[in-house]
Amino acid sequence: MRVTLLGTGDTTGTPTVGCDCDTCETARERDVERTRFSVHVENERTDESLLIDFSPDFRYQFLRDGVSLPDAAVITHIHFDHLDGLGNVFRVFDSLDIYAANETDPKTGKSVAETVSDDYHYLDQIDVRPTTPHESVRICGFDVTLVPVEHPPLVCYGLAIEDPETGAKLSLSGDTSYNVPAASREVLADPDLLLADGIVPAHLCEYHPIGGRHENEDGVPRTFGTKHMTREGALELADDLNADRTRLVHLAHYYPATEAFEEPLAIDGETYVL
Repeated sequence: MRVTLLGTGDTTGTPTVGCDCDTCETARERDVERTRFSVHVENERTDESLLIDFSPDFRYQFLRDGVSLPDAAVITHIHFDHLDGLGNVFRVFDSLDIYAANETDPKTGKSVAETVSDDYHYLDQIDVRPTTPHESVRICGFDVTLVPVEHPPLVCYGLAIEDPETGAKLSLSGDTSYNVPAASREVLADPDLLLADGIVPAHLCEYHPIGGRHENEDGVPRTFGTKHMTREGALELADDLNADRTRLVHLAHYYPATEAFEEPLAIDGETYVL
């Protein structure tokens, strides 16, 4: 299993357009970036690849990192920074299976699968495959399991990707608060590599309109607002899941420049062989 982090940033990415903060300037100086979220997972046994989320930066990411076009994709939720790159399928693919959860979202009245089908009805190339959370499905030779996480007000899913031949396992938290359900944690547990949403360090919660949530015993907030984990929350989740290795993703340019490029914060283009 070869994992390439195509996009490790949040909704605006780093550097952010029009921003001259110290973190964005440092990223420019170092020639590193965090584009909108996407992960490429290659099965070298079957010569197939799976894409997790369609970043709006899809074209740039694939040209920059030179990875193969995917044979299938998974959509974790319908926020634009994880979905709107799907339009790049037009004239690039002959066909593509898109896996997405089949549970109805109370906020939209549709499942993620239904929203993808409706919003991209004009793409004859895609075949949306509604998928039941907590039920493993074989995709590109991997066993893939979607699990609910907490990313209000919309439903969102993390996922585990396992190679049944080698036992290698990749887990992704998805966009989530620290309040990941116990049943979902069980599926995500014991990965060789965990990609965890750690949007900002906990000390920045004081600047969020509603502060932080899910404080640990030392009073450190593990959730920034309601939707994303803090760095500290993501690392505590990693400990709870017994992750062998952890990279933090979905990172905002609000990290101070002195912290923004420290371990274990990921940048685009990182590759791992599991």
